Order: sequence, then structure tokens, then C-alpha cells
Amino acid sequence: MRARWKERYLQMNTEELNRLRWQCRRGLLELDLVLERFLEKYPDRLQGEHLNSFKALLAYTDDELWNLVRGRAECSDAQHAEVMQWLRGCRDRTDSQ
Repeated sequence: MRARWKERYLQMNTEELNRLRWQCRRGLLELDLVLERFLEKYPDRLQGEHLNSFKALLAYTDDELWNLVRGRAECSDAQHAEVMQWLRGCRDRTDSQ
């Protein structure tokens, strides 16, 4: 019974991760790459408030989010600061390896 619960829990997490991957598909290739690296590097950190922050950031337009990731703009919501730092760390291919 415990194994069945664990399998179901993992499946729900996989489904949620797949939904996030779909939401990360953007019109801007550079942003797609950053978001893909982010999900590869930090999937275990996307829980609770961090997950909510990431979802809120995905609601930004491509240009708004890309300017935040590049550091050309600052996020007006301090609640998203930690997730934004993680995203910025995924800009360069060398940072994600």
C-alpha cells in the first residue's frame, strides 16, 4: 500500500513537471533554453512558495521575463527573488553544468 502511494505521488510530480515544461515553451528561443536548463537543474526545489513564484513568473510576457532574467529589469515582487536568482544562474550554458 505504501509503495502504491509513493508511485502515485511521483506520478503526480511527473505530471506537474510535464505541465511546467509545456508552459516553459516560449516564443523566444533564448528564454526557452534558460527555462529548460532551470527545470533540469532545480526540479527538486520547485515546491511550495518556490513553485508558486515560478508559476507567477511564467505568467509574465516573454519580453518581461527575458529582461528580468538578463538583469535589465528588477522583479517588483520580492517574493520571487530567490527563484529569479536561480533563473539568472541558468543563463549561461557553463552555469548549468
